[in-house]
Amino acid sequence: MLLYLHPDNPQPRTINTIVDCLQDGGLIIYPTDTIYGLGCDIFHQKAIMKLCRIKKLDPATAKLSFICNDLSDLSHYTKTISTPLFRVLKNYLPGPYTFVLPASKEVPKIFKNKKNTIGLRIPDNLIARTIVKELGHPILSSSLPGNDVEEYTDPELMHENFKHLVDIVVDGGIGGTKPSTVIDYTSENPIVLRRGLGVWPEDGSLENEVGG
Repeated sequence: MLLYLHPDNPQPRTINTIVDCLQDGGLIIYPTDTIYGLGCDIFHQKAIMKLCRIKKLDPATAKLSFICNDLSDLSHYTKTISTPLFRVLKNYLPGPYTFVLPASKEVPKIFKNKKNTIGLRIPDNLIARTIVKELGHPILSSSLPGNDVEEYTDPELMHENFKHLVDIVVDGGIGGTKPSTVIDYTSENPIVLRRGLGVWPEDGSLENEVGG
């Protein structure tokens, strides 16, 4: 199913249809502030396993992330956020960044990895955040299968290519081609794991911002 949502004023009835799909264990393709993502409910194990089969991933070792609605939502899925870290998150989010942080007890066991970390993201995209807000908790997010850039940008083409793998393709307009910038913030010195759309200072330039 291909569903259109207005990027600045998502239609509530269509949002509810998408939320119902997620709660029933469905998979969706949805827009973010970077590339389109493949998502499901983080608490629906069958949906998680289906997503991982499509991507040929192990949920305990895969580099997956949670899409959150706001900082309050994000804070449930990581351990205590220090004041300096909160300032950084508030400065960069919503935005095209994924922060790898220590996982809290709220993160489902299926995602527990050796480092006990989780990628957390608040995209600057009203459609994605509205879906999460109405669902009541984050959605799991991964990139789409395949390497063709067009498959990540045109909703109609995505629907044609992936309609047999997912339940809903959310049309929020043409998507981007660069993923988010990923920052490992599990220690005092943040490490850029992937440079994407988000502009991030070079290593060491955050000394004053994070309190040394």
